[in-house]
Amino acid sequence: MKKKTFLPLLLVLVAATAHADVRLAEVFSDHMVLQRDQPLNVWGQATPGQTLSIDLGGRSGTARAGTDGRWRVQLAPLPAGGPHRLVVKGDQTVTLNDVLIGDVWLLGGQSNMEWPLAQTDTGPQEMASPQNAQLRHLRVPHRASLKAEAEIAPARWVVAEPGRVAEFSAVGYHFAKQLQVVQGVPIGLINTAWGGSMLETWMSREAALRDPDLAPFVQNLPADNAAFGATLAQRTLPRIAAWQPGLPLQGVDAAGWSAASDIDGNWPTMKAPGNWEGQGLPGVDGVVWMRKRVELNGAQAAGAAQLHLAKVDDCDEAWVNGQRVGGQCGWDQPRRYTVPAGVLRAGANWIAVRVTDNGGGGGIHGEAAELLLDTAAGAVSLAGAWRARVEKVAAAAGPAINDAPTLGHNGLIAPLQGLSVRGVLWYQGEENGGRAAAYADGFKRLIQDWRAQFADTKLPFFFVQLASWFPLADNRPDGNSWAELRASQAAALALPHTGMATAIDVGDAVDIHPRNKRTVGQRLAGLAMHELGLRAAPATGPRLTGHQAKGSEFELRFDTTVGGLRTARTGEPLRGFYVAGTDRRWMPAEARIDGDRIVLRSAAVAAPVAARYAWVNNASEANVVGGDGLPLPPLRTDDWPLESAARRYGR
Repeated sequence: MKKKTFLPLLLVLVAATAHADVRLAEVFSDHMVLQRDQPLNVWGQATPGQTLSIDLGGRSGTARAGTDGRWRVQLAPLPAGGPHRLVVKGDQTVTLNDVLIGDVWLLGGQSNMEWPLAQTDTGPQEMASPQNAQLRHLRVPHRASLKAEAEIAPARWVVAEPGRVAEFSAVGYHFAKQLQVVQGVPIGLINTAWGGSMLETWMSREAALRDPDLAPFVQNLPADNAAFGATLAQRTLPRIAAWQPGLPLQGVDAAGWSAASDIDGNWPTMKAPGNWEGQGLPGVDGVVWMRKRVELNGAQAAGAAQLHLAKVDDCDEAWVNGQRVGGQCGWDQPRRYTVPAGVLRAGANWIAVRVTDNGGGGGIHGEAAELLLDTAAGAVSLAGAWRARVEKVAAAAGPAINDAPTLGHNGLIAPLQGLSVRGVLWYQGEENGGRAAAYADGFKRLIQDWRAQFADTKLPFFFVQLASWFPLADNRPDGNSWAELRASQAAALALPHTGMATAIDVGDAVDIHPRNKRTVGQRLAGLAMHELGLRAAPATGPRLTGHQAKGSEFELRFDTTVGGLRTARTGEPLRGFYVAGTDRRWMPAEARIDGDRIVLRSAAVAAPVAARYAWVNNASEANVVGGDGLPLPPLRTDDWPLESAARRYGR
């Protein structure tokens, strides 16, 4: 009796096992865009040995699942159009609807490429505009990995429509809209950008091994994510012990660390604003307490006050004299908390902030002017040294994006191999400012690497030169990390099929994320149109073709085929130029336009031998443009050593 009952059940289980689900790779979904006029690769998983038939827009093929269950087929190219259905038939049938054929652009870099449309200066108007059914966006979820992944994390293509377009990459959105005006074809954006990511994480293992600075780090990586987490903990705990000697990390009770008393005399100090990764706690995620003693007079202590903590990465809880006054999460959100009347006192006061960092940078950051206690009798600055102590370290579920080279590539780029794309848009470099000189070779290596990954040696690669940032008062033309980084970016123009969108005129002195993303996207579109033969003139601004010293003057010569030289506003003087003599001391220069030349002189430099333009972190005052209004990129005529020349990855 038991055998008769068991046999049908066994047959059902065998049948279920024999007919596993037919599945497409995660990059394929309803509403996707595939590249026109190129072979169409489609892949997924099914029962090993199963034969599948695949049809898309009249292009058909068959595939057989291998012993690992993976299958792949290449269909003949299709012209722009749609919508089509992608149908995969095996033991089951899978159908994807509303598939368009057009141009697919891969978006890479860090937060300025990732920045969503909703948080830009034109976001509200764009989100209220009619649906654009020909524009789609795939946000590849963040995932760092020690091995090259076969799949992206689950994600879905989204149509540019009200309620959905808010989270599109703003740069990508404006690029696509501008390009569609000229091309009139569907455009798909695959957004892989990751805020705060360094260049090196986006390289494949093969490319990193060819870099003598990166090879030792890649060769010594653990085999998988779990092993890396254990290795990271082994490295992190000794660093913390060395940073806060005599202060244990295990078994501590932090309940009294918000107290209004001197409990932190043996705690180490940390400067704020400033992330703790650069102050002795590299790679530390978790909870760190920061405390500051503030002396107030009677007038300052009277009445209510406002506590301004600039910005905190990622979450905070704040106390004043032992009373909790606020807390929130969001690394880019300003902190402003009300301190009720009666909390402050004449004499010593204690401010305590419990900071929780979930990954990447951690600590109080932002502008020093925004870190203050605004009292009834005026503001008291809180910038400078704070006492700090680690409460606990977050256990790493896996690696973070910047823990080692290749991790971002493995998790987000490797799974896309096989797709055809029209080109790459790249906005990154802020994270590499400290080793700007090394970026020149690294960036060119990355471009060549991605071209190899996508099997296209002529793959267009367009990038954004860093926008202006930092206070103008901090500018100095003899050593600014972002000026040097911009030069390293520009060096990639030596590679064919590249283009650079200069953004020095759309930056923000106090925000690393300028909200004007429309101009950046449109400039990238101009580069693409020229590359694709849709625009006759280059979209690059004036181009330096030569220079010479002539006694007390120094001449710069330019290619003026795109309409000559002028200032951004008619009638204003030329700004942003410096000259130096053989002593290499840079002095501001007066400048005038003379045909295709800009002639420089300075009363402080009798015989100039070199010139620089916009060679500062915040180059927003530089104002030379071409006839088409595009800015003159930063330049230098000297080859004197860069301040960052000796800085390399890991040292």
